[in-house]
Amino acid sequence: MTLDELRKEINAIDDELLKLLNKRMDFVKEVGKLKQNDGSSIYRPEREQEIIQRLTKNSKGNLTPEAIEAIFLEIFAVSRNLELPEKIAYLGPEGSYTHQAAENRFGAMSYYLPIASIEGVFKVLQNKGAKYGVVPIENNTEGAVGVTLDCLGKYDSKIVAELSLDIHHCFATTCEDLKEVKKIYSHSQGYNQCKSFLEEHMLSDIEFIPTKSTAWAAKLAKENPNSAAICSPIAAKLNKLPIHFEKIEDNLANRTKFLILSDFENEKSSNDKTSILAQLDDKPGSLATFLQEFNKRGINLTKIESRPMKKRGFKSVFYIDFKGHIRDKNVKEILKNSPNEIKWLGSYMDTE
Repeated sequence: MTLDELRKEINAIDDELLKLLNKRMDFVKEVGKLKQNDGSSIYRPEREQEIIQRLTKNSKGNLTPEAIEAIFLEIFAVSRNLELPEKIAYLGPEGSYTHQAAENRFGAMSYYLPIASIEGVFKVLQNKGAKYGVVPIENNTEGAVGVTLDCLGKYDSKIVAELSLDIHHCFATTCEDLKEVKKIYSHSQGYNQCKSFLEEHMLSDIEFIPTKSTAWAAKLAKENPNSAAICSPIAAKLNKLPIHFEKIEDNLANRTKFLILSDFENEKSSNDKTSILAQLDDKPGSLATFLQEFNKRGINLTKIESRPMKKRGFKSVFYIDFKGHIRDKNVKEILKNSPNEIKWLGSYMDTE
């Protein structure tokens, strides 16, 4: 076939795709009406993952599982906004990695509300200023985010989903030649994670100016001539700052896990995880005794993290993840029969 003939075929397929998407949105609107009548949530992560898993399993063509997920997550996001537009609060500023994570899950059409602190996101959710919140919970090199763990204990928002994101830094500048760069803006953590790149490109001796975030670094690099930023790709894109090098961090396996928070309980899925906070009796063996209850009931623990209660003395509270859903019989038994103070934080699909 000629190029023109191939383009005609693609155009015809695009026209058919548009018809089918519009037909899908007709049904989505009807679903939205039913959900509004019974008060159920528009965002159902377990249902979305069920669709993606089914489509991936049935796919016979060139689309990879990652491509299928990317396409349909955007379709789901558009669908949700047709059903009921919702605000998403996230740890800002605009262009932060948390912003990137939020957009990855809720799509480009959603209304995003950048918040200056993690606790601020929890406060916005508590005050009904947004339906969803997105905050970091853990980095595979830096460990757990203590502020998020503390806020889960302090506020009533529930974990409804989690997602992991590769954290890639890029080198962005308006300069055509690296020799023109006289200063580099970045958050100190981002800068320190790219030392090998800077040395390889003889940029180590150039003036480094620390910023409050990599997103702010991109803004400054766009405004100031002969400067560059080490920042996230989304920050460079938002500031229309040309990216010269992608994935410049020393550790290419750098990943951060984010939580999606809201005010509803997920339905059960085929692969659930539950998170709790447990305040145990201050006596020898209390933790071991509590954990044995999980073993007796065949429940797999996947994470345990100790956090200080920040009161007089040195008491701790334990953040625990385990396989299962709050509605499972064996999980109910543990939470109901435990003499300890337990706070349920959410049951949601396990993406690991």
